Amino acid sequence: MKKIFLSIALLSLAASCNDYLDIKQEGYTEAASFFKTQEDAIQATSAIYSFLRSWENSAFPYQFVFGVPADDVVKGSNPGDASFINVYDNFTYTVSDEGIRGYWIGQWQGLNSCNQVITNVPKIDMDSALKTRLVAEAKMLRAYLYFNLVRIYGGVPIFDGLQSNYKVPRNSVEEVYNFIISDLTSAAEILPQTYPASDLGRVTKGAALGLLAKVYLYKKDWQKAYDTSNQVMAMGYDLDPDFNHVFRPSGEFGKESVFEVNCDCIPPLKGSQYAEVQGVRDQFGWGFFTPSNSLENAFEPGDIRKELTILRNGETTPEGDLIAMGDAQSVTTYNQKVYVPKALNKSACGYGSIQNIRILRFAEILLINAEAANELGNTSVATTNLNRVRTRAKLAGTTASTQIALRAAIWNERRVELAMEGDRFVDLVRTGQAATVLAPYGFKTGKNELFPIPFDAITESAGVFTQNPGY
Repeated sequence: MKKIFLSIALLSLAASCNDYLDIKQEGYTEAASFFKTQEDAIQATSAIYSFLRSWENSAFPYQFVFGVPADDVVKGSNPGDASFINVYDNFTYTVSDEGIRGYWIGQWQGLNSCNQVITNVPKIDMDSALKTRLVAEAKMLRAYLYFNLVRIYGGVPIFDGLQSNYKVPRNSVEEVYNFIISDLTSAAEILPQTYPASDLGRVTKGAALGLLAKVYLYKKDWQKAYDTSNQVMAMGYDLDPDFNHVFRPSGEFGKESVFEVNCDCIPPLKGSQYAEVQGVRDQFGWGFFTPSNSLENAFEPGDIRKELTILRNGETTPEGDLIAMGDAQSVTTYNQKVYVPKALNKSACGYGSIQNIRILRFAEILLINAEAANELGNTSVATTNLNRVRTRAKLAGTTASTQIALRAAIWNERRVELAMEGDRFVDLVRTGQAATVLAPYGFKTGKNELFPIPFDAITESAGVFTQNPGY
């Protein structure tokens, strides 16, 4: 199956959110001498996708803010390796922490590339339909990056295109969400439902609507979350009957995939380190960001997802690999969702470089629809869609029958279905559970719902930015 191979970013970072992001990188081309031809437009749009699989967006910084602070992920590895990660597990990070800074930078670099396309591609003399589609792709990806920022840092500046002045105050959370909704709505009107094999991996109408449904979920706009997820459910997606297959290379871009980051090892590009940093310690990878005991205990008896999510030292995988970690001091369980069978790895790149990153699956669309339906009082629909997910996991239908009981059941189903996929911490915050569930880890209500704005971003703003409460 042919994939789009994402080029090294081609654009100057000169138009970034803050001066400290104005970093010239080797191999970059100034925008002023670019954006001349249709091929330039295609390459510039493809370059945005490369940020989604970058170190900041798929490896350590990403896991620092979306992974470790939750109760389903622990630092992993051995106790002495990268002990600085522990601050994310006990909520003692500061405004100067490099992970917080790294994730912030990664989003703004990607956003700048989106705005380069949105501003410059319309000026190119090229196929008009392709031009319109490329701008829609950039808007969809811009919305996704802003969604990341607003969930982690709260309100941030909105830049609709390239700016002459980037030292502007933070917009409110509501304003950022409205901007995201505008971008996704606009993109969904243009993007196709499918692409030819040569463009596999580009965002689709379903991806835009699926992300829009999730945004409405976060806003607690239950009717729109319900209606929009229904649109996605009518577009031909379905659950893969084999939960293990969903996360293997052969399951990439299958019928369950709504939004997925395309990765591969095509020298000189090195794919993603998403799987490598989580791979079995001293066998496949580094052994970080591993399942917690709390996650193990969250699975019901008989749930097949438990052993297909948690990879154990000494087991033999369904694909025939014996798991034999090489570090006796390491944790002994790992994230099986990122496991890539040994026979499929490419020696030119690190372990698991071909592993795609699943951002939005149809299973989550069903759970979004179920949660929204339940909040609207439609327990019948909520139960039906919740049970579709449970049936795939070889579980009986839910016994919850009241709105309150169904709410708890849906929240727990999200936890076990989406385990280790970066949703648990932000789910705990959005549902109001963080104060209780994460208190034993050091979570402070009124502070740790958000991460701090990085110290140098505050400094470079020349007093324009305000810091989040408690930092």
